[in-house]
Amino acid sequence: MKNIFLLLILSLLSVISCKKQEEKKDGPKPYPVISVETRNVTGYDVYPAAIKGVVNNDVRAKIQGYITQVLVDEGQYVTAGQPLFRLETNMLSENADAAKSGITAAQANVSAARAAVNAAQVEVNKLKPLVEKNIISNVQLQTALANLARAQAQLSQAVASQQQASANYKSVQANINYSIIRAPISGIVGKLPLKVGSLVGPSDATPLTTISDTRSVYAYFSMNEKEYLDFLEKSYGATVPEKIKNLPNVELELANGSMYPEKGRIEVVTGQIDPATGTIQFRVGFPNPSKLLTNGNSGAIRFPKFYDNTLVVPESATYEQQGMVYLFKVEKDTAKNTVIEVQDRINNMVIIKSGVNKGDKVVAAGIGGLKPGTAIIPKPAKFDSIVQSIKPLF
Repeated sequence: MKNIFLLLILSLLSVISCKKQEEKKDGPKPYPVISVETRNVTGYDVYPAAIKGVVNNDVRAKIQGYITQVLVDEGQYVTAGQPLFRLETNMLSENADAAKSGITAAQANVSAARAAVNAAQVEVNKLKPLVEKNIISNVQLQTALANLARAQAQLSQAVASQQQASANYKSVQANINYSIIRAPISGIVGKLPLKVGSLVGPSDATPLTTISDTRSVYAYFSMNEKEYLDFLEKSYGATVPEKIKNLPNVELELANGSMYPEKGRIEVVTGQIDPATGTIQFRVGFPNPSKLLTNGNSGAIRFPKFYDNTLVVPESATYEQQGMVYLFKVEKDTAKNTVIEVQDRINNMVIIKSGVNKGDKVVAAGIGGLKPGTAIIPKPAKFDSIVQSIKPLF
């Protein structure tokens, strides 16, 4: 009986202890609380971008021939006029020799024709005074004049043949000069898909290479129609050129996530929406003194947007329900859910347009199980500590 009595007492004490623990568990819990602040915040709209050299020239052969030499390498910097390729010229050299011989023959014909003209002119000059003195018949003078005209015509024909021979020679010589393919601009040599022995010509679909002037580069990005209209509304200026002129510098995020050290300027907006994509294209100019950027790079344009003296709370202080955004204001140690109007979300902070005022106390984190009207134990927290502790989901 004594043992039974002890077991009953222990069971009773255990029940009382559990009940006290439950009562303690159901009491107010501590939550980190911060004050709504106003800050100057800079955010960024990010747009994928394609990077191109300021000038990109496809290099093509002006004549057909086999490549005998490739004089440069991929990625090499070349200057305008520098030889890049050399084509086979054996046939061209033979044609040039033949054309040069044609010039020599034409010059001989001109000399002979000119001598004939001189002889005919002498005959005419000799017969004129004799006819005037009626010593000889006028028929002889007319015959001499006809011979002179014929000689002059033959001279004109010989001169024309000489000019044609010279033109043929110049054409062949030009083709010989075209057998050395030179850089059209100064820049970086691109891919070299064709090697020694390849037959090339002016109608080839694939260029021999591309030369890119990358002393400065262009980054191209696009906005959809809504973004573009919002951009026009928010930008200062009466006209699009004025708005572009007043835009801040933009940043370029490279493909590896690092930031390009130089700032860029938006220079041009295309004049119309592309009906196929529903977008409008922007062009940004970037200096490229270190040649870090090359033709064909990709990246992302970071377009800054500024919020001055704006209300902010940590992301972790808000939640969404049925399309509305809420946070918990703390009044008399009680959490009350409040609807807010969100303007933007930047760097783990929510920029608030309306719904709270500066200095209002709000629950900063751990609101997953919190219900409206729940009593809490406010634990003052530092705003920046809460923001920095937020980890991205992706």
